Amino acid sequence: MNETEARERIDRLLAGHDGDLLGLVTQMEHTAGGTPGRINADPENVERGLAQLVLTLVELLRQVMERQAVRRMERGTLSDDEVERLGIAFLRLDQRMEELLATFELERADLQIHLGPLGNLLD
Repeated sequence: MNETEARERIDRLLAGHDGDLLGLVTQMEHTAGGTPGRINADPENVERGLAQLVLTLVELLRQVMERQAVRRMERGTLSDDEVERLGIAFLRLDQRMEELLATFELERADLQIHLGPLGNLLD
């Protein structure tokens, strides 16, 4: 799904609920296939679940920053030194992510969040 399609889906969802956020969430849960996910309060799984959430947010931010860096490179607004530093920073971040994923016994696929009719959060 491209960005335009995602925006159109959001507009359709919002238009059908006159600003009723609870109704929108209910429709999204229904469309996503039933009951909403439950928080697992098992003390042994809380740490892993929190790590999964935090790493998902880090990955989302990494993707956004990487896209911005690519756009700036294409426009020629970055010096060669800045491009080099960004490349090293993204490489180190990727290495650290791999270490954290291994520590918490997670796979990159575990970071994906399905947003119902909006599609997946991460690429």
